[in-house]
Amino acid sequence: MNKSKLIVLKKLNLTNDISKKYMRWMNDFEVFKFTMQKNKNHSLDDIKKFVDLSGDDNRLHIDNEFASKTSFKKPVAHGMIGASFISTIIGTKIPGDGALWYAQSLEFLLPIRIGDKLKIIATVLKKIDRQNSIELQTDIYNQHKQKVTSGVAKVKIIEDVVVSNDQEVIDEKTILIIGSTGGIGMQTARTLASEGYNLILHYHSNKAQANKLKKELEALTDKRIIVVKADILKESDVNDMVSELSRYFKKISGFVNASTLHFGNIKLENMEWSDISSQIDINIRSNLNIVKSITPLMQENKYGKIVFMTTQYTEQMPAELIHYITAKSALNGFAKALAVELAPKGIRVNLVSAGMTNTNLISDIPEKVKLITAARTPLGRLAEPQDVADTISYLISEKSDFLTGETIRVNGGQVMI
Repeated sequence: MNKSKLIVLKKLNLTNDISKKYMRWMNDFEVFKFTMQKNKNHSLDDIKKFVDLSGDDNRLHIDNEFASKTSFKKPVAHGMIGASFISTIIGTKIPGDGALWYAQSLEFLLPIRIGDKLKIIATVLKKIDRQNSIELQTDIYNQHKQKVTSGVAKVKIIEDVVVSNDQEVIDEKTILIIGSTGGIGMQTARTLASEGYNLILHYHSNKAQANKLKKELEALTDKRIIVVKADILKESDVNDMVSELSRYFKKISGFVNASTLHFGNIKLENMEWSDISSQIDINIRSNLNIVKSITPLMQENKYGKIVFMTTQYTEQMPAELIHYITAKSALNGFAKALAVELAPKGIRVNLVSAGMTNTNLISDIPEKVKLITAARTPLGRLAEPQDVADTISYLISEKSDFLTGETIRVNGGQVMI
């Protein structure tokens, strides 16, 4: 573990986790420029809310007919709507809780229009020790990579800080589990919690199960367990989720995607493209969204672990599963290509290929089929969620640091290559 000065906030009475985050404020920010970005789709609802809040109902912003007679031709958003997203980064990222945004220069270079997708970037320019403050270059770009707004922000911590030289900052291992409410996801969470990891439990719709699991784990460990919701098929949802996580954790050590989409057998003559694309979405699109958003947090520490779930059916192919096998085969290639690209950054990417596993996902499979599958397995049974969780635990741990781009089979010997 790296020894460093620990910042203790006096009056805010914040926890050690927050205090450790401010360590970067006083140290790392003077070493390198730190850039964060937040994507925001600009909508008509944003304009309506701003009009209600500010009272600025200038017809240029809300009246199509009026705007059509101007050089803009269409309504344009209030410039301060875009600028307000700078506050999101300052209040949640640089530096986050306890920050005071006390000055800002702005230049509005191009109009922001309804439907524009904005990217807000804040880059640390300099640190002013005597004021406990930093200056940020703040730039906003649209989806065409055009800079629409630019300026400089000044931010400070509103409380005095004292530095203690005799304390050690602990690098807390934190794992994000996507699909934590499924059978494999829940057992993975239990296993990793017992091994001392901080956990982020993701769910899409089953909030009750996620909170129940959180309560169960908190009774077993003193590590931090938090619950997050996101539609992982939506890039904006994933970006917002990761942005929120970085408020609580200095780093993310790894993530496991244990999410899945229920599937059944489909004959070729009944196959629709939507059957294939839905599987590709959950296996490729979702993982692309997560990887793009979370790897910057891993790269910062030059270390990370990514674990995807594949299937033995890509090697032992049954009939009527074209949609499922196609998507999982694509995932296998995606993971290996990703492993090559991320290896120089210290991030390992591996796959777990499970055989038929005793979870709710196979509840519709006839009992006879399960018995036959178990009988044909050299070890004489189906896989249990714990079998898979133990393998994931190995791939997340430092014991597998020299492993990347690999597939570990957990199938009792059904497939041997």
